[in-house]
Amino acid sequence: MPSTPIETEFGVPIPGEILPEDRWTKTAIKKLPPPGPLDFTAIFGRTAPIVLDIGCGNGRSTLSSALARPQYDHLATDILPVVIRYATRRGNQRGLSNVRFAVIGGRELLRDFIASGSVAEIHVYHPQPYYERREHRYRLITPEFLSLAHRALIPNGLFVLQTDNPAYWRYMKEVVPAFFEFADHRDKWPDAPLGRTRREILALKEGLPVFRGTGSPRSDLTDADMTRLVAELPLPKFNADRRLARLDQMERELM
Repeated sequence: MPSTPIETEFGVPIPGEILPEDRWTKTAIKKLPPPGPLDFTAIFGRTAPIVLDIGCGNGRSTLSSALARPQYDHLATDILPVVIRYATRRGNQRGLSNVRFAVIGGRELLRDFIASGSVAEIHVYHPQPYYERREHRYRLITPEFLSLAHRALIPNGLFVLQTDNPAYWRYMKEVVPAFFEFADHRDKWPDAPLGRTRREILALKEGLPVFRGTGSPRSDLTDADMTRLVAELPLPKFNADRRLARLDQMERELM
């Protein structure tokens, strides 16, 4: 009997097995509908808790969660079509019916397509820190984004953040607690000690620290509070340390 194909990345297996082609699924949302709350029951053909993986890259974290937790439906997004093509192919080849991939930015996704209190979890792994000052406006984690994430989550929903950039982490630790009951997750993820994402695996191999945190929406915030926090809290204008950009180049070379 031939062995089942297994993909690896940096020597770490990508979750799931490549199935015979007659068992493949279609995981791509090729074109999002006009702005408005997504109908997840129509998208997935069932009613289940929703997990958002924002900035999912090539899909490693999404695949792992979807395989381990078939009772959850996963919508994973990224702004880069090339990485979504990799992620979609892998989701298809693993026969996953509880995953969809789409090309869209995280802020736009939450603002235009996610109804209030409609998702169980939001995961954001290694958002791009953008090293050039002229690009700081593209940084994902802002007070506005955090308010949108707070609105999207169910009460006691899970918010997960991770980065290998110390300056970005300091900024997160400054602003995230205004919206979430938030705490450091100091150890490696028990489900993926070698890394949940391609970037985490690469950072750990390079001996860099990885910062992780989890939280749930603060229940004491009113709409007026949220508006005030968005207006008052600082924007992410920190110096991201250009020396860490070498990991971006390494990722591109191995794409």
